[in-house]
Amino acid sequence: MTLRIDIGGLPSARLRFAASPLAELTAMLHVLAEPAHHPQFADWAADVRAGLRPEQAERIGEAEFLWRSSRADFLVPARPRPTLAEELDDVDRIDKETYVTAALVTTCGSNRVHFGAPSPLADATARERAMDLAQARGPLQEAFAQRLLADPAAVRARVRHTLEQCADAFFDAAWSDVAVRLATDLRLKNDLLKRHGTGAALASVSGAVTLAPDGDCIIVDKLQDNATTARGTGVTFIPTVFGRPHLLVVHAPGWQPVVQYPVAEAGPAEPVSLETVTLRLEALAHPVRLRLLRTLARGPHTTGELAHAWELSSPEVSRHLAVLRRAGLLTSRRQGRYVRYTANLSDLTALGTDLVAAVLR
Repeated sequence: MTLRIDIGGLPSARLRFAASPLAELTAMLHVLAEPAHHPQFADWAADVRAGLRPEQAERIGEAEFLWRSSRADFLVPARPRPTLAEELDDVDRIDKETYVTAALVTTCGSNRVHFGAPSPLADATARERAMDLAQARGPLQEAFAQRLLADPAAVRARVRHTLEQCADAFFDAAWSDVAVRLATDLRLKNDLLKRHGTGAALASVSGAVTLAPDGDCIIVDKLQDNATTARGTGVTFIPTVFGRPHLLVVHAPGWQPVVQYPVAEAGPAEPVSLETVTLRLEALAHPVRLRLLRTLARGPHTTGELAHAWELSSPEVSRHLAVLRRAGLLTSRRQGRYVRYTANLSDLTALGTDLVAAVLR
């Protein structure tokens, strides 16, 4: 599964790398809403929550559907500005229907509310469908959607004020340090783009982001099949510190494509592809292969030894070993006439982490 961004004929100058205070603030808010996704920020999140006044925490909870499960598209700007205030001014300039639709997509958790469909502000059927979807998500989502549809201007103003309160409470202090890391990353990316072209710059973003061989498409390894185009608009890449491990892509019709990617850091290796994770899960789904791995995890064995141990035919064992080898879960070494197989314990151990990374990506 992949998300594809068509960049056919797009000059490299239309690929932009820039930092966004608004995108980083809402990445921080996501950390507060979903701390299990970001164990590396557990102490920071606990300190922030402890320092919030009750009314601030309540205000954040009111609008958290805009950044909890996914991010409302207007919170990840295609044209980042130097300051949060400037980016919030840009959000204020978005037309009412576009803002409401984007907010409902994340609140309702469904793309059945989408750009180009009848507006729930004007169409009774679309409004009823949106409310049904919000109600199915829970009473808080229903209440937020109801307020949004009844008085969009008031909700927009309240959301902006909440974000401004977050800046005073915790964002401004964190941003001063984060901005340095983002600036370092941006210098590297823009230098690669200038000196070595689009492919090199994308390769430095993430192992999950690649340029198609023909150079006409950016391919993002995510658990979704979708496509969008950047022709005539360009693509913006926004680095994030607090967004790790997520690779966020704005790709809805009517919005310029934006990719928010985690800045590089020492530690975990590049992400394992979704194809490899799927291949390994499929390989482990068969009970016979699990039994063979159980034996191989204890030491090297030949095909004949495995066949004898589990009362199987040698051809049957060979077929199962071939599946495990294609998935990268076995290593082999020839000793004279025999080939001995060993379980690749490091990749087996990492499989759970790789799966979670692919799901969160």
